[in-house]
Amino acid sequence: MAYHLALHQNDYKGYYNSNTDEIITTPITCTATNTPILSNGAKIVWADVDPVTGSILPDDIERKITKNTKAVTMVHWGGNPCEIEKINKIASEAGIKTVEDGAHSMGMEYKGKKFGNHSDYSMNSLQAIKHLTSVDGGLLWIKNEKDFERAKLLRWYGIDRTIREGIDLRCEIDVPEAGYKFHMNDVCAVIGNENLKHLDEILTKHRDNAKFYDEAFKNHKSITVVPENPDGKSSYWLYTIHINNRDELMAKLKELNIMSSKVHARNDTHSMFKEFKTELPGVESFNRTHLCIPVGWWVTKEQREYIAEQVIKYAK
Repeated sequence: MAYHLALHQNDYKGYYNSNTDEIITTPITCTATNTPILSNGAKIVWADVDPVTGSILPDDIERKITKNTKAVTMVHWGGNPCEIEKINKIASEAGIKTVEDGAHSMGMEYKGKKFGNHSDYSMNSLQAIKHLTSVDGGLLWIKNEKDFERAKLLRWYGIDRTIREGIDLRCEIDVPEAGYKFHMNDVCAVIGNENLKHLDEILTKHRDNAKFYDEAFKNHKSITVVPENPDGKSSYWLYTIHINNRDELMAKLKELNIMSSKVHARNDTHSMFKEFKTELPGVESFNRTHLCIPVGWWVTKEQREYIAEQVIKYAK
């Protein structure tokens, strides 16, 4: 929905597909970040990322803006904030919108403000394995009041459900623009509200585990830790390291019953994105060496010590 609002902000007459609209985005993310761009008929322009943090590079965004650019997508890998202020400044000067994919970022902070307070559109995931879950679903944060009111219509077929006076319960007033079936059901909402009570505790445990790993790995020459943005506070949905023998280490950790994962590989190589292929050295580097190890609230002190010992032992 954020892409629909960004692409068609001044068009309230319904859907249209454009052969020229462009969205600048990153391939270091879940494909769910980028498939909506194609669904809205726009073209993808890949920007490169920092080879260590995986964050989209503001300078590369600026180089790739054209008269057809409608929006920029930034992804906060693992809940670690990217350069939001720089990206928003570049976008504002070019007259385009920004979308923050914060699927990993519940509870993230940037320059003293909570996630959702910085860009035109921001989203959180409430999927089953996130910090805060409602089993499935998500949150959309919208800066502009007019866009917010429009989004409420788009989430349920474009129908205004607040108007009831003078109409039959199951009959609609005029629907000016086709929408979606994006509303959350009541059962999921109840689960989400109950889990919200535990969010601070969950975030504290993720961050404490991450700080333990930072200290454990800081002097190991074969392990590069992804640094936390000094202007922000990561939610640490993921804890990412870089090692040259990533695949070998993954296999060894599996033998030891320690879960590890790349979580997401670069998705610009998928067939559906083949027409947008470009050289991205930072993406290539990040994708070759990154690995995520358990950092969640369920990881005990004894378990994190064991995990760190084994990573140190087998990292090369």
